[in-house]
Amino acid sequence: MQWFGNRFKIFGRQRDKRADVPEQIQAASETETKQESDTQERGMKMVIIAGLGNPTKEYENTRHNIGFMAIDALADKYHINVMDCKHKALVGKGVIGGTKVVLVKPLTYMNLSGEAIRAVVDYYKVDAESELIVIYDDISLDVGQLRIRKKGSAGGHNGIKNIIANLKSDTFLRIKIGVGEKPKEYDLVDYVLGHFSKEELEVMRESLEKVDGAVSLMLEDKVDAAMNQYNKKSKGE
Repeated sequence: MQWFGNRFKIFGRQRDKRADVPEQIQAASETETKQESDTQERGMKMVIIAGLGNPTKEYENTRHNIGFMAIDALADKYHINVMDCKHKALVGKGVIGGTKVVLVKPLTYMNLSGEAIRAVVDYYKVDAESELIVIYDDISLDVGQLRIRKKGSAGGHNGIKNIIANLKSDTFLRIKIGVGEKPKEYDLVDYVLGHFSKEELEVMRESLEKVDGAVSLMLEDKVDAAMNQYNKKSKGE
């Protein structure tokens, strides 16, 4: 499959401790035109699907960037070009299962993900409680395991913590993707910024297919069905 690596043009590994936005990204965001309103039609449902991660190639295919990888997988399958730089993010508009979507990859680095999410939510005037889906990594879940939630705390995830702070609410749809528990001898930052093994990447490919199925159900307002189907371990685990 072509989900891993080939679409990371200007993203990559993560830099959680870095709070600044790259100058070129700030400039692109500041100069974005205000004439674009073709996707803000009244009465038409639109859902923002955001995957969390860090820009620059050094972070490519790391555990903390599984959210970016999920967006790439959706973009590839549904032929959505996620290369417009605006709202401190890369965004791409398209249709999944008859629902208009905006795929989003924040370019603020993980700890400031909420700035980009809030900007996109405000621009497209969506209801964050029901028209925003955030996809991100979770070290408390086995590699590849999914966990869908309608709301909840950050659980120690700095990206989610910043989103909650910017939205002033912890009620928004989310898909957690397990990246495995940190080994005792590892530092947490080193672990989440570490790359997947070849075996783990194979598991993740299967997991991203499940993410597609979960997203499809959620776009049909079948969140409970998605939770029932995907909030469980695979057989044999």
